[in-house]
Amino acid sequence: MGWFLLGAPWDCSASGRGEADAPGALRAAGLTSLVEADLGDADTVVSGGVRDPETGVLALPATVAAAHALTASLTAALRDRPGSRPLVVGGDCSLLLGVVPAVRPAGLWFLDGHPDYLDGATSDTGETADMDLAILTGAGAPSLVSLGGAVPMLDPSAVVLLGHRTTGLDPASAAEVDRLPDALHRIAAPDLLADPAAAGRSARDLLDGDGIWLHLDLDVLDPSALPAVSYPQPGGPSWEQLADVLAPLAASPRLLGVSVADFRADLDPTGDHARRVVELLSEVVTPATR
Repeated sequence: MGWFLLGAPWDCSASGRGEADAPGALRAAGLTSLVEADLGDADTVVSGGVRDPETGVLALPATVAAAHALTASLTAALRDRPGSRPLVVGGDCSLLLGVVPAVRPAGLWFLDGHPDYLDGATSDTGETADMDLAILTGAGAPSLVSLGGAVPMLDPSAVVLLGHRTTGLDPASAAEVDRLPDALHRIAAPDLLADPAAAGRSARDLLDGDGIWLHLDLDVLDPSALPAVSYPQPGGPSWEQLADVLAPLAASPRLLGVSVADFRADLDPTGDHARRVVELLSEVVTPATR
């Protein structure tokens, strides 16, 4: 199966942070060479950094509009390129609010240094990148949880969360982990680091059904490997360990597509980190195209 690239220059902070520049930076680092077609960027630019008084969500109307725009672009791409897999490059994790309604996966492999399970009341910032997994599994502002029509967009039992930190947390972060539904599968960072390849195989085997989406928030990496993210946390994998986790997922015939988030191009003036991201993604895309 071939791949196509779709950019989602989405910055849920509406502050002009560097996530929105990531698609361009990764293209400059060679990302387009990994795919059969580059379909440009969806209209996911978020402005209006004001918190909604009812839900506490930052830039709520613009976020809903961005989600609809990405869903429309991705739906059209899937229609026009049957049999191809999408590589959707953000932007931040909020892009999943536009991806999931388009692809309607049977399940989600979700690699992230954070659980992303806050809401407008518990998030210090109101950024939807704090709450995307909660929204997808039915917890959040009504206008967001309903983006896919049926609520929830994904049952918690259809999600595997990998790489989130569970040690050395401040009280608020620990409370976020405690909010996770019992049915949601978890492979926390300490278990992932103990045997990365086994963690990947376990994640692969935990979900049933065809059509599993793979989401990679690059802040799952240890900051010593990639400091160019918005919210770095110690205790994550190296590039090599992350590649070992991803290998069984990338090779699965059930892989529907991949999204990548939270690369801060503004924190990578030399482009070295962008090239390392592209190198990692080449290892993800190649097994599926052999």
